[in-house]
Amino acid sequence: MDGGEQTIGDVLIEPTLIYTKAVREVLGHYKVKNVVHGIAHITGGGLAENIERIMPAGVQIEIDARSWKQPPVFEWLQKLGKVETDEMFRVFNMGIGLALIVSPFYAESIRRMVEQNGFKTWQIGSASRGEKSVVVKNR
Repeated sequence: MDGGEQTIGDVLIEPTLIYTKAVREVLGHYKVKNVVHGIAHITGGGLAENIERIMPAGVQIEIDARSWKQPPVFEWLQKLGKVETDEMFRVFNMGIGLALIVSPFYAESIRRMVEQNGFKTWQIGSASRGEKSVVVKNR
């Protein structure tokens, strides 16, 4: 795939990441405090739709697509299929397999726990009061 070390076949058959151990560790660490407000496994339906499903009324999430490096396979698929960027974000996870919606005060501590379990993490957005929605900016 355009100068990468893996073939497209290798990328497409990579097994799904299993997040159970990392999530259990985070939830077990914060048994008394309610710091995890939502968990969304980003599957079919893409990033915004999967996160919006778990959000309560009156909460708006704003995601900045520049906050993580999207895997090259998505650019390849987009070019090959001549797919619009909005459609890519609607259909694919764009490299975000799991989203934890957490209290800002605890975000860095939670990121460290998840990273210690072998996962890359990014703060990709923020929540505020507003109409229930997920807005992805800077696609």
